[in-house]
Amino acid sequence: MSTRISHAIATLGFLGYAPAAPGTFGSVAAYLLVFIIQPGDVSLIMCFLLVLAAGAAASHEAEKLLGRDSGHIIIDEFCGSLLSLLFVPRTPGFVLAAFVLFRAFDIIKPPPVRTVEKIVPGGAGIMLDDVAAGVCANLCLQIWRWLF
Repeated sequence: MSTRISHAIATLGFLGYAPAAPGTFGSVAAYLLVFIIQPGDVSLIMCFLLVLAAGAAASHEAEKLLGRDSGHIIIDEFCGSLLSLLFVPRTPGFVLAAFVLFRAFDIIKPPPVRTVEKIVPGGAGIMLDDVAAGVCANLCLQIWRWLF
């Protein structure tokens, strides 16, 4: 993968260079895309897997250029955000709750998320801590649906 393409994928083009909170912009892009397109769960899984694979490769190359887990690399937030919406209703309330939960898990990095970040190196590590945050957010939403 060329450096230019890797950089564009890893930073989601210009979004990774937002003047403040680029990771939040990466997440918002994913939630808006899913809310507008309303993909089914199978399509969302396929998209997630594609973004995960491309993101891991691109992040691995981009971190050589930008530095270890640069704040400009936001494909990981996009990927984790997609996962947080899997098997939940794509209503405004659930999408907003998924966003808040995902960003909280991504920023606070409770032990399952922080552990992944520490033990997995390279582009895979960049991606997988946000995948773990997406899983945590999704589990919270699943519990909410089950209880209420």
